[in-house]
Amino acid sequence: MPAEWRRFGRFLARPALPARDAARAPLTILARLYALDIAIMLALLTLAFVAVAAGIELPETALAEMEFTPGLIVLVIIGAPLLEEIAFRGWLSGRPGHLLAAAIIAAGLLITFGTDLTQSDAGVNVAAIGLPLAVFVGALAALIVLRGRPAPGWYERLFPLFFWGSAIGFALIHIANFGDAPLVMVLPLVIPQFVLGTILAYLRVNIGLWAAILLHAAHNATALGIASLAMGAEAGAS
Repeated sequence: MPAEWRRFGRFLARPALPARDAARAPLTILARLYALDIAIMLALLTLAFVAVAAGIELPETALAEMEFTPGLIVLVIIGAPLLEEIAFRGWLSGRPGHLLAAAIIAAGLLITFGTDLTQSDAGVNVAAIGLPLAVFVGALAALIVLRGRPAPGWYERLFPLFFWGSAIGFALIHIANFGDAPLVMVLPLVIPQFVLGTILAYLRVNIGLWAAILLHAAHNATALGIASLAMGAEAGAS
């Protein structure tokens, strides 16, 4: 396990798009990096407890005001990992099919939320139905037609920028979890998401997108379990 963590550290020091190593055991790598994720999570939680004990008032997350219903649990453990990994790391391999599919999906989202094309008072909104279908077919076609093609040279050269950009973007999107809290207070609180983003990106390019999704789901399930235990303990104390 320490050797795997050192390998991850060397990757962070010099991010480079690796060749897939089919000989390595992917589930073993996944388990070792999950252990690293848990260790980092516990360390950051300890720092948060120390800050609170020192009198620093930390803003609450959106989860603190939510009831842990089955629907919320499914969204956090399954829905969020799937959507966020596709958005932030689905394209990170740099393969032409993945890049083109991501561009098609991004264009579809831009048209949907940035224009009035899908707005209609008709009983059957053809545009609202047709656009997602066209995006799905286009993205799938890109993946199939360009399957197996390696990342272009320009992408390999710029990979460190894409790697760190995906991790930073993943962290920043979670600022919304803290509502209107001051940015200076919130930025340190998304460090866990930044760290997680680097681990997930490492898994994505070294093993595959499925590994990143699986670790993301395990991370969210663990965090949800810790939050549930903390809320139960707080309720018991009151």
